[in-house]
Amino acid sequence: MKYSIVTGGAGFIGSNVVKRLNELGEDNILIVDNLNCSEKWKNLVDLSFEDYIHKYKFIEFIKKGKFNGAVTSIIHLGARSSTTERDVDFLMENNYEYTKVLALWSIEKNVRFIYASSAATYGDGTLGFSDDHSVIPQLRPLNAYGYSKQIFDFWALKRGILDKIVGLKYFNVYGPREWHKGDMRSMVLKAYEQIKKDRKIRLFKSYNPNYKDGEQLRDFIYIKDAVDMTIFFLNNPHINGIFNVGTGIPRSWNDLAKAVFSALGIESNIEYIDMPEELKGKYQYYTKAEMDKIKAAGYTSSTMSLEDAIRDYVINHLEKH
Repeated sequence: MKYSIVTGGAGFIGSNVVKRLNELGEDNILIVDNLNCSEKWKNLVDLSFEDYIHKYKFIEFIKKGKFNGAVTSIIHLGARSSTTERDVDFLMENNYEYTKVLALWSIEKNVRFIYASSAATYGDGTLGFSDDHSVIPQLRPLNAYGYSKQIFDFWALKRGILDKIVGLKYFNVYGPREWHKGDMRSMVLKAYEQIKKDRKIRLFKSYNPNYKDGEQLRDFIYIKDAVDMTIFFLNNPHINGIFNVGTGIPRSWNDLAKAVFSALGIESNIEYIDMPEELKGKYQYYTKAEMDKIKAAGYTSSTMSLEDAIRDYVINHLEKH
């Protein structure tokens, strides 16, 4: 039997990718993850897949050659994704070394390899948000998570293998199946919970004179669009390289908050609070995915507007569950 492998398959983006593969008639899927004591397992309940394997056992099997000839693709979404993670050795082992092993194995075995990079690699945005490969060596992430992603991109560039694999720089993704992510849940979900509890939303004050409170700008992308872009590369194995996964339309935190209030039919009530000291020097005030490259590669679908996507998320998912 031939498998499609999704690492991080019980996670937010991973479980949504598996769900879409199921909708396309694919269930010969091996899910790789680390469920530990979390409740990520609930993301697997409604999915159809062939087997589950722990991430450490999986990489051990890969090194021992136990999957030779049995794999058609690896969508590598598993990672430690916390932007506040302070154990850098842990990040390097999980996000850098692990990805290196899978990338080299996939190339050797002629297996399609798609991995998650991150918009966190762009740092403060001083150098823009171009996914052109020439920019990679110049990028300076603001946190260790972003660095653990950046260093793999740079390693793959230096090894000359970016033309054989796909790296996706996901921007601010939100949507169903993210509930387990703790502090790393999207602000859409946090805002929904705050409104339900206190009928107001708390946003960080701005400490940059160029941005008023709540007017910091981010490229927010709905999970359904992020998954569509991911599957596009699975279906087009001749297209390789680094690509942004975003909308190309930056929106403010105020816009996001108002969209959640509107979806619930509640009058806006926004409170601006102090930002934690440890975040002040690591905060992105502006992100905007440059989308020309993915469009030139043949991806033509339009992304949902922030308002329409939030309404779908709130009404058809959060309010029902």
